[in-house]
Amino acid sequence: MPAQKITVAAEVPLSPEEAWRVHTDPSEITRWNFANDQWHCPSATTDLQVGGLHKARMEAKDGSFGFDFEGTYTEVDAPRALTVLLGDGRHSRTTFQPSATGTLVETTFDAETDNSVEMQQQGWQAILSNYGKRAEEVAGS
Repeated sequence: MPAQKITVAAEVPLSPEEAWRVHTDPSEITRWNFANDQWHCPSATTDLQVGGLHKARMEAKDGSFGFDFEGTYTEVDAPRALTVLLGDGRHSRTTFQPSATGTLVETTFDAETDNSVEMQQQGWQAILSNYGKRAEEVAGS
């Protein structure tokens, strides 16, 4: 049975090219890739080519828990779309569409079975909302 798909979105005040950069540059990823203030992303690497590795370290700031979020790029179409085959076999695809106010960034991913769909949607949306806040900072600088 195919996995359920979940979509999260953020509209950012950047061109697709700049939205792509903030989404894929490891020094930017560490500034937004966490769901709340109790977490952080101390390191990230991206090898932006088909077959390249995406890796982001996610950790609780108090050191109580951490994990590597990893995958392999299966589509790299800058600045339009990026697809990652996650380590557990699920897919995540992010698109960057020009909009009237900048760029609509949407991520659609396969739900996993350990957590509720609602919890997964909220967590991924919180991370993408942090990305949106970082994009606003970049736009304002």
